[in-house]
Amino acid sequence: MDRDRELLRHFLAAIAYRTQKALRGAPEHYATYSAGNRVRTPAELIRHMTSLMGYVRTYFQGGSYPVKPDPLPTFEAEVERFHEMLEAVGALLATGATGSITTEQLLQGPFADTMTHVGQLAMLRRLADSPVAPENFIYADIRADRLDADQPPPARPDKVWPEAPE
Repeated sequence: MDRDRELLRHFLAAIAYRTQKALRGAPEHYATYSAGNRVRTPAELIRHMTSLMGYVRTYFQGGSYPVKPDPLPTFEAEVERFHEMLEAVGALLATGATGSITTEQLLQGPFADTMTHVGQLAMLRRLADSPVAPENFIYADIRADRLDADQPPPARPDKVWPEAPE
């Protein structure tokens, strides 16, 4: 596998890890939390992130993926579908499937967009009165072969967390 594919797979793994960090321990109301003014809820963000990865998949195997996939009955099902799509894209990258856009285009487009939405998930946690604890991501246990929802806990959580909930 070439270096570009390895980096793309690692970036997917970083998305998986950070998504689970933003979701782990979230309160029950979080999935439908609304920040107002037409801001996507966490469930809507996950659904959109799935659509972005479905869009990536089309550049390798053709076809189409809906811009707005049908909502699933639970937030857990939405998260599972997202991770399944990450795994599908990761598998395409691992097998050397030929894509119709460049590594740079994947990074600057759907991969970066997805990571932006991961940050929004974390921000919505804070707004929903359940902030995510900080960590040094350089030391996170991120592996390209682990794209599912089962992600490890932080390897180096920050010792000082001034914004920690009481």
